Amino acid sequence: MTTLYGIKNCDTIKKARSWLEQQQIPYQFIDYRVDGLTATQLQTFATHCGWQNLLNTRGTTYRQLAQSDKADLTEQKALALMLAQPAMIKRPLLLHNGKYHLGFKPGDYQQIFGPNT
Repeated sequence: MTTLYGIKNCDTIKKARSWLEQQQIPYQFIDYRVDGLTATQLQTFATHCGWQNLLNTRGTTYRQLAQSDKADLTEQKALALMLAQPAMIKRPLLLHNGKYHLGFKPGDYQQIFGPNT
């Protein structure tokens, strides 16, 4: 089973979903805003990807945070911010064959899914 996590109106999510569909790879899409996200799920993502990698510091949501929220970030503080505002989670997050992958590049997905895709 392949699961893609993100936010449906994100351009990178649209590209990843399009790629998966063009390759006829079945997947489940989980939209953080529509389907929700639990603290346990987020902790699992952080365990596999690293919380620093999971936090999208380039996005508008993060950049608009108060400086006090960005100062002295710890894993606990970052996870609380991401749980409150899932747009701060780097996307897409792909779960395939028990492995977690952040971001989307066609070449990377080609490697993840194998040469026959």
